Amino acid sequence: MAIKAIARQVGVARNTVRAALAADTLPRYERKPAGSRVDAYDGQIRALLARTPTMPASVIAERIGWEHSASVLRARVAQLRPLFAPADPADRTEYQAGEIVQCDLWFPAKIVPVSPGVMVAPPVLTMVAAWSGFIMAVLLPSRTTGDLLAGMWHLLAGTLGAVPKTLVWDNEAGIGQHHRLTVGARAFAGTLGTRIYQTRPRDPEAKGVVERANGYLQTSFLPGRAFASPADFNTQLEAWLPRANQRVLRRTGTQPGLRVGTDAAAMMDLPPVAPSVGMTDRVRLGRDYYVRVLGNDYSVDPSVIGRFVDITAGLTTVTVTCAGQVVAAHERCWDVRRTITDPAHVTTAAALRQAYRSRSAAAIAPAAKAGALVGVRALSDYDDLFALTTAATTSVTTVAEGTGRRLEAVR
Repeated sequence: MAIKAIARQVGVARNTVRAALAADTLPRYERKPAGSRVDAYDGQIRALLARTPTMPASVIAERIGWEHSASVLRARVAQLRPLFAPADPADRTEYQAGEIVQCDLWFPAKIVPVSPGVMVAPPVLTMVAAWSGFIMAVLLPSRTTGDLLAGMWHLLAGTLGAVPKTLVWDNEAGIGQHHRLTVGARAFAGTLGTRIYQTRPRDPEAKGVVERANGYLQTSFLPGRAFASPADFNTQLEAWLPRANQRVLRRTGTQPGLRVGTDAAAMMDLPPVAPSVGMTDRVRLGRDYYVRVLGNDYSVDPSVIGRFVDITAGLTTVTVTCAGQVVAAHERCWDVRRTITDPAHVTTAAALRQAYRSRSAAAIAPAAKAGALVGVRALSDYDDLFALTTAATTSVTTVAEGTGRRLEAVR
């Protein structure tokens, strides 16, 4: 059809038909962008990002004097930042059997009761054998070095039954920071003959296997569950983990429970001597026969007051010994600022207190019976001793009642 015929049939101008025939796409109305208020600050933003690519948008707003919507500025900064910040690619890691176990802490909500009316959110230690994807986990009382080491030993010895060549951690303070391990962590690694490697700060991709396991625990284990105590939490978690290790991983194409045997066989054997884990301390027991352990007070047999006692706090118990003899054994309290008392210790303290008072009364009785009185000399003797002259002194002689002694006083 001719352009004139098309224009007549469609009802548009002939120039519109010519433009439509010459165009590669359908014709549409386009309005020139009006721009944004932040366009005037574009050069300043680029200059700031060129010097400091990680500068927050809030600081940039302060530097350029931005007084308008913060979301508009954040959107422009997010658009420009990749032009100045260098890329940090994360490589895919190929794991070997028996090589690595990744460790991390997972923090559920405050759903674990530790005392009447008190709910806490204690950390869950998660460990994953990287090659097989086998998940191990246990609830811990705290993030202290002793509890972290006790939890690792509990899972390695009780669940995995072997020691990997490397334990991977982030910068957890109880393990160490800035690639400097704590004393307890170094001793633990030395006893097991393994290595503890700490990743860089803010680098979760370096231990992505355990990070995904934490997310799986959050979404698959926790919903709809209620717990009566920390022990009940661990009981339910222990019963659920075999099911979690039966799922097929996309990364490996098989179940972790089927590969963990090969993974553990390639690891090292457990050490012949168990490592020192938990919290240990030595103090002299005072008259107040209690010892402070991780924020709580525990009673000790009062018969060892004044002697040195050794304190050992595990994941579930607190034990106090003196010269190799157990003088206190308590179930560990997961709350803080609590006093845990053994009734037998109170009974022993009452008996010792009564014996002490009886002994003290017996020691005071002979002196009281003698009716000891001072002043058995005449005051004139002191005058003569110091060459003092006395005038108009009157000597008064009395007899001490019950003693038969004569006392003289000078008026």
